Order: sequence, then C-alpha cells, then structure tokens
Amino acid sequence: MRYFVIAVFIAIVVSLFSALFFVYHDRSGSTRALKALALRVGLSVGLFGFLMLGYYFGWFGDRL
Repeated sequence: MRYFVIAVFIAIVVSLFSALFFVYHDRSGSTRALKALALRVGLSVGLFGFLMLGYYFGWFGDRL
C-alpha cells in the first residue's frame, strides 16, 4: 500500500510541474495545461478517497 500511495503522490507532483511547463511554453492557446491540471485534481481526489476508504476498512496498520 505504501508504495502505491507514494507512486500516486509522485504522479501528482509530475502532473503539476508538467502543467507549469505547458503554461510557460504553450503560447498558442493549447489546452495541455488544463488537461494536466485536471489530471492532477483527479489523482488528488482519487488518492484522498483511497486513503479514506483504506482507513475505514482497516487496510492500513497502526504505526506507533
């Protein structure tokens, strides 16, 4: 589980920086930045939902 969460978090950060890159380099009115930001929001909401479900169903063990 830990590696899945880390991988999704890295994908969120990569999507954020790709959107930043597209904002600065696409001057033709391209929608690539919008799509990258929408992907980031989708991944963030999905990760949040996964973590809430995991906590609710007890998929994650206690760490003290």
